[in-house]
Amino acid sequence: MKKKYLVLGLLATALSASAQKAKDSTYKKQRVSQTDVQLLFSYYTQEGDHSAVTGGIGTEALQVYAPEVTITHKRDSVNTFHVNMGVDVITSASTDKIDHIVSSASRVDARTHLDAGYSRLLRRSRVRVGIHSGFSIESDYFSVPVGITLSQANAGGTREVSASLQVFLDDLRWGRLDPDHFSPEKLIYPEELRYKEWFTEYKRRSYNASFALYQVINERMQLAVFPELVYQYGLLSTPFHRVYFLGDSLKVENLPRKRWKMPLGIQLNTFVGSRVILRSYYRFYRDNFGITAHTLQLEAPVKITPRLTLSPLLRYYNQQGSKYFKPYKEHLLSERFYTSDYDLSTFNSYKLGMGIRYAFYKPFLGNYSFREAALRYAFYKRSDGLSAHMITLLLETSHTRTHGGKGL
Repeated sequence: MKKKYLVLGLLATALSASAQKAKDSTYKKQRVSQTDVQLLFSYYTQEGDHSAVTGGIGTEALQVYAPEVTITHKRDSVNTFHVNMGVDVITSASTDKIDHIVSSASRVDARTHLDAGYSRLLRRSRVRVGIHSGFSIESDYFSVPVGITLSQANAGGTREVSASLQVFLDDLRWGRLDPDHFSPEKLIYPEELRYKEWFTEYKRRSYNASFALYQVINERMQLAVFPELVYQYGLLSTPFHRVYFLGDSLKVENLPRKRWKMPLGIQLNTFVGSRVILRSYYRFYRDNFGITAHTLQLEAPVKITPRLTLSPLLRYYNQQGSKYFKPYKEHLLSERFYTSDYDLSTFNSYKLGMGIRYAFYKPFLGNYSFREAALRYAFYKRSDGLSAHMITLLLETSHTRTHGGKGL
């Protein structure tokens, strides 16, 4: 069973150009370009006993090693380019059981992803427009995202609104990374269910419209609101997930071909004294599968010294499960849609974490500087027995360059 993972993101600072004057000559306005490089390594491991691959029973043991690099180049105050790329190496005991062969090739998989984008500031309107695209590929999955973003800040910098539209074009056929094919061939079903084609559809389309409002309330409080709307259609089932019915019947997981998701997030940052920021976050979620969820997260970065910051984190999550979910051997053959994937079940979870960040100020090797290093550990526990450990390490460097010179 494949999971998706969240990692830390950090904002790069901006540098402004300055003009110089000499006694006997004039100078053109200088332009400062800046290139930031973020190196991120994440490790994730989990244990559980409700694998959807084997019908809601069996091991969910999973390990993911995920190196990633993000390069952001600000050519000037108007033009910004970015590239993000990485590889997730996944070792999963549950997907190994698709073929019932221990240590088969299905046990280890890898996802390679790349995303590149460009944004431009329209100075008169203070609107920044951005576009991006890329790809994500693994043995049984290929996705192409395409997105556009718009944002505008007011003259005083106390309010910013943004909107983005992203489209994900997914193909769930296996074969692109197989040396005998190197092309999309077919959907992969559990070994004992390959006597027929369960689905005629192999594509999935996702449309994500997201909005954000950032507002400075006063000197100590900042508010942000994040409404979203997601629409998906196509093959929303996972072809290699088994479902066992009451008795001895067995089928491939089957879910509706359309799905609406409606998340709404609210974040309030409060400065508590000069050393502590309290970041409180709430998110409400609902979809047409019958899932309703609430997320509450608290994070409190504490500045120990001007360079050293500790960030404890607590996250609580409550989910009312999908109407299409039932545990192992509890589905009826008369049901049209069915799944035993515990990600769609009713459960509670909590996440405890601690981050440590060290900032560097002095440059090295001329215009190069090592800006910061950050390390975070988190423990995750779910009421259905799933538990996980996550470690992320972030290193960030920066390079600045001044352009311009004498004029006549």
